[in-house]
Amino acid sequence: MGVLRSTHSMAAEVEEMRAALLLGAGGPAWSWRRRGAAAAAKRVAGAEEGAAEARAVCVTGGISFLGLAVVDRLLRHGYAVRLALETQEDLDKLREMDLFGENGRDGVWTIMANVMDPESLHRAFDGCVGVFHTSSLVDPGGISGYTKHMATLEAKAAEQVVEACVRTESVRKCVFTSSLLACVWRQSYPHRHRFPATVDESCWSDEAFCREKKLWFALGKTMAEKAAWRAARGRDLKLVTVCPALVTGSGFRRRNSTPSIAYLKGAHTMLAEGLLATADVERVAEAHVRVYEAMGGTAGGRYICYDHVVRRAEEFAELERQLGLRPRAPPPPAAAPPSFELCNRKLARLVSSRRRCTHDAYLPVAYD
Repeated sequence: MGVLRSTHSMAAEVEEMRAALLLGAGGPAWSWRRRGAAAAAKRVAGAEEGAAEARAVCVTGGISFLGLAVVDRLLRHGYAVRLALETQEDLDKLREMDLFGENGRDGVWTIMANVMDPESLHRAFDGCVGVFHTSSLVDPGGISGYTKHMATLEAKAAEQVVEACVRTESVRKCVFTSSLLACVWRQSYPHRHRFPATVDESCWSDEAFCREKKLWFALGKTMAEKAAWRAARGRDLKLVTVCPALVTGSGFRRRNSTPSIAYLKGAHTMLAEGLLATADVERVAEAHVRVYEAMGGTAGGRYICYDHVVRRAEEFAELERQLGLRPRAPPPPAAAPPSFELCNRKLARLVSSRRRCTHDAYLPVAYD
């Protein structure tokens, strides 16, 4: 389920990836080598306590916009990270970015693995206690962003990843990246309700509705997450899923434009219903690590992750502009209040155990 790319300049993409990582999301400059040294010190201390193995994790899709952010957060938390890469192009990009030294020196190892090949996944996961499955399938044309066939492939890959986790003796936990789109699309809307209906982790998108409206990206995310839960049911594996909204942040226009375009299919309806939201990539990555670290205690099930709900047509137009999309006719003014209200209180409660956080106010939205 690797990321298929368009033919734009690889050098330009590498440079932007490197710049985004070195600058972070509005914070001071940093480098993986500096953080790698700090992480290495933490791992040495952990080894002295006999806990080194518990800090080894594998990340699929580690070259992606979100995947690299998750790797960064894991390094900051002192983990040893194995990057599961699908193509030589991915490996070449990592080498060109020169974000860390020789393989393993800064706490990052690379290994080639195909998410449709259980044996290669088993080899990639072997020796790791946790797996972060962040990879996804996107369209190389960058127009539709997703097809019906891709939805089927994504569900199959999700099943393969979880099965490989179960087969790998060392793996105990898996954090699976799903999408808010797996929660919000349903056949009927409660327009006559006095107050908006709450959309939280208990809500699932209606697969029949997604097929009817050709919402293939939402269908793929819904099918994949359900496949992961089925594969993990009754097995010796702890699974949680993170359902982020549209992932934005520094460099997202180039690094994440194709999945963003796919996400925005049906955006006018989501905007009118109060369901169009964004999530900064740094916050999404942090949520992955926080959930993983809490899986030994209270963490479980699904976690909706967003930090801003887009409520005005002007905000949506700016989002389209940032993605380089052709301007479309603005949606008509809402005749009634939104039918739904998103809720991320479950994740907020988990995060607030270390950092104070308010519902629907993780940080100001930043599209560029």
